Amino acid sequence: MKPLSSTGFALFGAALVAISYGLARFAFGLFVPPIRAELELTPYLIGIIGALPLISFLLSTLVAPFAADHLGARNAAVLSGGFGVGGLALISQASDALSLGAGVFACGICTGLMMPALTAAMQALVKRSLHGRVSAVMNAGTSIGVAVAVPTVLFLAGAWRFAYLSFAVMAGIGVVAAWYFIPSVSKITPTDAAPPPPISNLQWSRLFRLSLFAFVMGFISSAYWIFAPDLMVTLGALPPGATGWLWLAVGIAGLGGAVVADLADRNNPPITHALMLMMLSASLALLAASPGQLVLATFSALVFGLAYMSLTGLYLMTGIRLLPGRLSMGPVLPFMACALGQAAGSPVVGVLVNGFGYADAFALFSAIGILVAILSPLYPRHLEQGHEEEVEDDTGLQAAFDHQLLDADGEPLMPVAEEAKIP
Repeated sequence: MKPLSSTGFALFGAALVAISYGLARFAFGLFVPPIRAELELTPYLIGIIGALPLISFLLSTLVAPFAADHLGARNAAVLSGGFGVGGLALISQASDALSLGAGVFACGICTGLMMPALTAAMQALVKRSLHGRVSAVMNAGTSIGVAVAVPTVLFLAGAWRFAYLSFAVMAGIGVVAAWYFIPSVSKITPTDAAPPPPISNLQWSRLFRLSLFAFVMGFISSAYWIFAPDLMVTLGALPPGATGWLWLAVGIAGLGGAVVADLADRNNPPITHALMLMMLSASLALLAASPGQLVLATFSALVFGLAYMSLTGLYLMTGIRLLPGRLSMGPVLPFMACALGQAAGSPVVGVLVNGFGYADAFALFSAIGILVAILSPLYPRHLEQGHEEEVEDDTGLQAAFDHQLLDADGEPLMPVAEEAKIP
């Protein structure tokens, strides 16, 4: 195993996230128009198939912490990559709905296993004073992966089998690199860190509210992730190749999501949540209103990408804050709720498209998002926010990670002086 610097590990982790999240999970919607046409699938079937990787993501997420602890970070990452290679290769050779569904299901397993493996490796390779920064860079890999899928649509319109075969080759390279660079360790906890306290009723209450908001956001966003390109082709009469600009805009705008989420922790999470959910809802309405206008459709994708990545980053931050000392649970619960919402929303969109058409289906999902955004004052605040003087200068993603480990007195166990130096 060749050791990586903190910067090197952040970039390497972002590359693996780009493959497992961007290509294996979210790129599917980009190829729905040619896949649906060649395999003669209905919107309802596409909705069902689009829900499968989200279901497998949920199932694999449940066992991912166990896999990372008992298999070690390296083996867990290699296992994740193996599912990605198999799933992407199977999609490239799909001949019907069953084989296509099996491929996307395997890709969902890849997605669910990857981040816990990288988190375990990060705790072994990266100084605690840099965990927040490294996590932000790795999370940005999703947007990078989405953007990487774009050239295959812009220049190889309709060649979705070749595109997925290329993705499988990239995933195979990632597997080899993971075996070489990631250490075979489980997460490491300092000896002077106290075990996390029992979860209180207040924490459970706020986690429940957080998960409800994440579920609804996932439910609404499923319409865009799965059906936005098909809406442009079917309702807007645009060529399939033009949908690539949509995902390029989503990927570029999504890179700003980590910054917005970090700023939200420094200011007012409920207000940020309301604004971002309203923006996400507006992106659906704008696309449904102007599917044949490429400039407006691309602008809607910019809004969607920024809003979606900001919201997922905000959920990650809040989950970490609400459950100090429980990295395998705090941020995982809202992500699972978001995936569950996407799994539930995908077939619902398919049914609505079959019954009422794309415009009405997207308009209805947009209205649901606006209604929930109005309820954002109920978004859970951090447990320590009643003491403003104590948290005024202790905010942001790195501060959330710093509060993960507590000492015997229940105070955050800060990194030692030499660890605080940034290379």
